[in-house]
Amino acid sequence: MHESTADPWSATALDVQRRLSALRESGEQGAVATVVGVEGSAYRRPGAKMVLTPEGDHLGGITAGCLEGPVVDLAGRVFESGEPVSETFDLMDDDEWGLGLGCNGVIDVLVEPVDDSWDPVLDALEAGESVATVTAVEGDAPLGARAVVETDGSVTTPSDRAGLPDAVVEAIRDEAVDCAETGTWIARTVTTDADDVTVFVDGVEPAPEMLVFGGQPDTGPVSSLARHVGFAVTVATARGGHADPERFPAADEVLSLRPANLGEHADDRTAVVLMSHNKLDDELALASVLETDAPYVGLMGPRERFEQIREELATDGVEFTDEQLARVATPVGLDVGGGEPVQIALSIVSEALAVLNGREGGRLRDREGAIHGEREIIVDD
Repeated sequence: MHESTADPWSATALDVQRRLSALRESGEQGAVATVVGVEGSAYRRPGAKMVLTPEGDHLGGITAGCLEGPVVDLAGRVFESGEPVSETFDLMDDDEWGLGLGCNGVIDVLVEPVDDSWDPVLDALEAGESVATVTAVEGDAPLGARAVVETDGSVTTPSDRAGLPDAVVEAIRDEAVDCAETGTWIARTVTTDADDVTVFVDGVEPAPEMLVFGGQPDTGPVSSLARHVGFAVTVATARGGHADPERFPAADEVLSLRPANLGEHADDRTAVVLMSHNKLDDELALASVLETDAPYVGLMGPRERFEQIREELATDGVEFTDEQLARVATPVGLDVGGGEPVQIALSIVSEALAVLNGREGGRLRDREGAIHGEREIIVDD
């Protein structure tokens, strides 16, 4: 397994998940800081997380750096008491924070211990499944009281901390399932006969995966950038001599396999990049992965090469549907104008990331409304 980035602030959700797993496996003490509310603008959105340890180590960023010290202090209180704490930071308060901050907003942060309430989340992520955590942030239930809701609606409650009242969980269950399925979040005040509780529902998804088919030197920059932005990366090659993990240190796994079997390693969370530079290998690999639900299949080479591949497959009785062809990106990558190997890799990884996030990859200056758009769901009754 690839180790997390050496830069704690640049850690991805995948790095954070793996650190949480390591803490639970070792039994070491840890705390998680989560953004549970934003009013106005902020560098990170609700759901962003940072993992902290009693030694002062931290992984992940919940702001551009301005709250690092205060959050470390909050974590210290959690380590002492074993109980969650929360704090609201008004970054528009010039007397408190001074001028020049880029975050023109109010940020609510929950800091909680790494306890057994994370186990069903981490187990689900390891199995490639999504869940939603439902956590009390205000009201009659104890701060941090939690339930974990799976996509089938089943509920797990922890033993290390207070659980949410059953009536609150039942009232929020359907919306929690939706958050789990879509990776979104909501803030909801739930009123029952006995309780009035504000909960933060956080849909947690497994990290996206990138499957890179190729063993030439240009595979290295693609796999490295993909891992750096948060993909779990697998490099596969049809040449056994190229299947050396030392050649692709950023990859989580390096495989030697037949091109026709490539689809066995792709699913609906996988971005596939075919760059073997061997037309027959790419032909067989393309036919294999388009039989899967992989949402993105990038094929290195010009359009003419792709048409040749289609024609040759057609002579073998393989015809692609319109839906399959819509998932193929060739020439691969966004039009960023660069021709250096790393620039080409950046173009490819950026396109894959945009597709998996349901975006077109255009300039944010041309986007109307909030840049985080559909992932921002706030419901407050």
